Amino acid sequence: MAVYTQLGAETLAALIAEFDVGALVSAKGIAEGVSNSNWLIDTSGKDGNGARFILTMFEGRTDVGDLPFFLGLLDHLADKGCPVPRTIHDRAGASFRWIDDKALALIEFLPGVSVSEPTAAQAYAVGGALAQVHLAAQDFGSTRANGMDLTAWKGLLEDCGAQGLAQINPDLAALVAEELPLLAQNWPTDLPRGIVHADLFPDNVLMLDDKVTGLIDFYFACTDILAYDVAVTHAAWCFSNDGTRFDADISQALLAGYEAVRPLSEAERAALPLLARGAAMRFLSTRAYDWINTPADALVVKKDPMAFANRLRFYAAHPALFAA
Repeated sequence: MAVYTQLGAETLAALIAEFDVGALVSAKGIAEGVSNSNWLIDTSGKDGNGARFILTMFEGRTDVGDLPFFLGLLDHLADKGCPVPRTIHDRAGASFRWIDDKALALIEFLPGVSVSEPTAAQAYAVGGALAQVHLAAQDFGSTRANGMDLTAWKGLLEDCGAQGLAQINPDLAALVAEELPLLAQNWPTDLPRGIVHADLFPDNVLMLDDKVTGLIDFYFACTDILAYDVAVTHAAWCFSNDGTRFDADISQALLAGYEAVRPLSEAERAALPLLARGAAMRFLSTRAYDWINTPADALVVKKDPMAFANRLRFYAAHPALFAA
């Protein structure tokens, strides 16, 4: 989440008036993340007791043609009992609206906080919640190709160029040149597929104690390898922020929580080392691109690509990490 586009108070008030949620009381930009513009919205509520929502404006990385998929998925998963926020439809029943050439959606606010130093019990709960989503989405009627697949990583890194990567770290271009061909040659094609979150970082999970109260920011969700989603979540949760410290207890708990709901097959387990290297490369590529190309005046916290270069090196050095 972030704020790239500024909206004035009158514009926000007029927008919120199109929904049956009461009048706008306050709007606060949310600075975390790198993809869309987001605001925390407080309203008077339909009953006058106040209500809270998240307003998202979809920026360049999100194809608005995918919004029916994203927003419909939220409603589908919520109907299935997953801890996922519902879309707030406007008075005409639309799930999103437009301001100029940008689409906006109002999303249910869920209680909870994002943890920065998860416990094993919290990691277990997150693994279970991810597996619950994978199972609940099996009968979702839509599909979406992964726009951030290996081909996209390659394109982003080519756009960065060896010189741009060297500005981030002198060794980064060599790491990319070594790992990308290996991933391309060995990426699995015969593992179970379904709807995946594809971005389940701690800041996209809300928790109260050891309970998951919300999985949020599904705007990279797509149809892909389910075990790849496990690998993405593993890379996001099992390391220090800079990627230099691996937590084996968190790793074991996350995988155990997932398998308590949806056991992994032998083939999925065997593929996890490579899938984890791919997950690290995926976020290395987008962070490197954003590091070079994010406007200086954007209200956004740029994230260090080397945090995932460190994860990539760790996964490459520990191929037996995911052995049962």
